[in-house]
Amino acid sequence: MSDLIYYERNLPHRLPPGELIFITFRLAGSLPQEVLERLQTEARLLQESCGPDPVAQYAERKKYFGRFDDLLAGSSYGPTWLRQLEIAAIVAQALHYPDGKGYHLRCYCIMPNHAHLVVELSEGAPSLVKTLQSLKGYSSKQANQLLGRSGSFWQAESYDHVVRPGELDRIIRYVLDNPVKAGLVDDWEKWPYSFLAQ
Repeated sequence: MSDLIYYERNLPHRLPPGELIFITFRLAGSLPQEVLERLQTEARLLQESCGPDPVAQYAERKKYFGRFDDLLAGSSYGPTWLRQLEIAAIVAQALHYPDGKGYHLRCYCIMPNHAHLVVELSEGAPSLVKTLQSLKGYSSKQANQLLGRSGSFWQAESYDHVVRPGELDRIIRYVLDNPVKAGLVDDWEKWPYSFLAQ
């Protein structure tokens, strides 16, 4: 993690300035470990079967994320603290705070156990990794105090994806339609934990 622009933990991360980035982060314990391990094994095998073809690799990464996100949207395992208005408000405040400094916030949706957002990284802005660490650290401290608990609030690693040309509208629709797809509302504008920049 030397430059915090290109690094790898369980997932590869590429977070260059000047790009639009789609990010998903989730509550700690929101998916069973055995399910995560199975998904990661499947994804690795599928990526290997694609060979060096970047188009096929990208298609497999999208499928992996879709399976992962469907499991999160079901909210059938682990904590769902983000359902609580006060907790979601803390997260929303944390997402807005770096807007104009660490990134330009395009949209977000806070689901019961995870959050999606699209940001644009400015040239010269602090590294997105540091911005995310800061906002996750702040929101976890505030949320844990409100919940009267301690320990990990967020899963340490986030999913991120550089938005390719022609993808932005589709990804923004995906983010905003998340609560509709999960059956929580029939129109994204009725979900109180969503934001779209004007």
